[in-house]
Amino acid sequence: MNSEAIRQILEQVQRGELAVNQAAEQLDGHGQALSELMNEALVDLDRHRRCGFPEVAYCEGKSTAAILEVFDSLQRAGQTCFGTRISDEQAAEVIERYPNARHNPIARTIRIDSSPEHGSRTVGKVAVITAGTTDRPVAEEAIETLHWMECGVESIIDVGVAGPHRLAQNVDRFSDSDAVVVVAGMEGALPSVVGGWLSCPVIGVPTSVGYGAAFGGVAALLSMLNSCASNVCVVNIDAGFKAAYIAGMIAQRAQRDDCE
Repeated sequence: MNSEAIRQILEQVQRGELAVNQAAEQLDGHGQALSELMNEALVDLDRHRRCGFPEVAYCEGKSTAAILEVFDSLQRAGQTCFGTRISDEQAAEVIERYPNARHNPIARTIRIDSSPEHGSRTVGKVAVITAGTTDRPVAEEAIETLHWMECGVESIIDVGVAGPHRLAQNVDRFSDSDAVVVVAGMEGALPSVVGGWLSCPVIGVPTSVGYGAAFGGVAALLSMLNSCASNVCVVNIDAGFKAAYIAGMIAQRAQRDDCE
């Protein structure tokens, strides 16, 4: 928590808007507020300390007012903001309040950096590989997540198994990655092929792309779960954020270990 956030809490106590015990709870833990109760949300301000990154807002199903409450709280605490599955209408209202917000309509994400220098120095490298161009929205969600985490990103698109030479031509671009996110629909075979080229973790993301028997991504999910490549693990259908978050943590930990 920065000094401005602490000052605001103390001023609330002075004005009688906040009880002393409530202020003490917010400031518990070496001057860090653990949470902030808003009208529609209880914002976890301690997550950055515990988990390395601030709370992320899943925007689908939330009111714009709730999203803004979360972002306002994080900004007061000097933390970055990241929202997934945000609609264009919701994003427009966020940008009206925070003109520096970065909205990616394809990824359906929005982020507000804590400072102009955010992302100027990246840590680690994660490659995001897509089987087809129709997998791009999920891949874009992963890429935006990695940018928010300040990880280096290499994006490789449209290299599915129907044209195997395309992947082989790009191996040099991802062979030095700390982790790789592979986004694929249809039969979901690409993570296994990628895994056979690498000594790092490969995180498969099944997408809901495919004809009827793809069952909205279930076929790709089962295929990836049954991968014979030992370094492949799998997240939920269309879960680009989840895959990138795990990959980003792997990359940052790998770089930290290299420096020790």
